Amino acid sequence: MNFRRHAKPEVYGFQIAPMVDILLVLLVFFIVTWNFSLSEKELDIKIPFRSVKEANPYVGQVVVNVKSDGSIWFNRQPISGEELVAKLKELAKLYPDQAVILRGDQNTKYQSIASVLDLFRQANIWNIAFATGGGAGT
Repeated sequence: MNFRRHAKPEVYGFQIAPMVDILLVLLVFFIVTWNFSLSEKELDIKIPFRSVKEANPYVGQVVVNVKSDGSIWFNRQPISGEELVAKLKELAKLYPDQAVILRGDQNTKYQSIASVLDLFRQANIWNIAFATGGGAGT
């Protein structure tokens, strides 16, 4: 009589079913998020409003306004693009980290804002704050 057991070798295999489940969930996730990103392009853009009061103006504060007709105002004075670049270059030379506040009218074309940002880049101004409108009722 043979009392020995013939042990069957245990087979450890790669479980493919859980892997496929995870891949399908990831695939569905990426397809859904991609679809949402496409629909985001169709959203209307509205000017953001702030909920906090604007800080009091301080000495040396630089404000550049862009009106709806595209005209540029530097510290409450109308100015041309070339003059703005010259003033900002002077400012950047004296105070390299000087913040400049850029405000645009609600009806200003985005092209006008982009043009002023180009002027900032030419003058080596990188510290730019974008002002927003007041909260509801202000």
